[in-house]
Amino acid sequence: TRFVDELGLCGTVRVDVAVVNGTFSGYELKSDRDTLRRLPAQVEVYSKVLDRATLVVGERHLTHERTLAMLPSWWGVIVARQSDDGVTLEETRPAAWNDNVDPGALSQLLWREEALAELARRGLDTGVRTKPRRAVAERLAIQLPVEELRAVVRHRLKTREGWRQPPPRA
Repeated sequence: TRFVDELGLCGTVRVDVAVVNGTFSGYELKSDRDTLRRLPAQVEVYSKVLDRATLVVGERHLTHERTLAMLPSWWGVIVARQSDDGVTLEETRPAAWNDNVDPGALSQLLWREEALAELARRGLDTGVRTKPRRAVAERLAIQLPVEELRAVVRHRLKTREGWRQPPPRA
């Protein structure tokens, strides 16, 4: 299992905590002091790439009807409650499987060399070996069944080295 803080998704948002193992899960944290202004955009992007997503909120946000209305039914919800003993977490809605990932967005999580290596393993790299990352990732998204692509991305994210360094240049 790999935990990644502040993982960038689709070049537009960052998931607070990503967990990559047999699934690709994300946790968005919203304390009682946070606003939910960015949540709709985060939900939109997370829903393109994550297998499971969970919103972790303070009690204040859970009492607002609009909070749950912003979330697809497959998103989980955990409430963080302050007590004398510290913070307790209570799962009020378990995360379910996201059936609607976007293969194009998912493939963009790979570095160019990772996507190219996956294409080469399958003999599908002809014509994209010198292309930019976006074109290589697009080919991968088109050629692989979504479940295979999910497995490839999870594997590459779990085994990637130099995580916080810039991706290698090709």
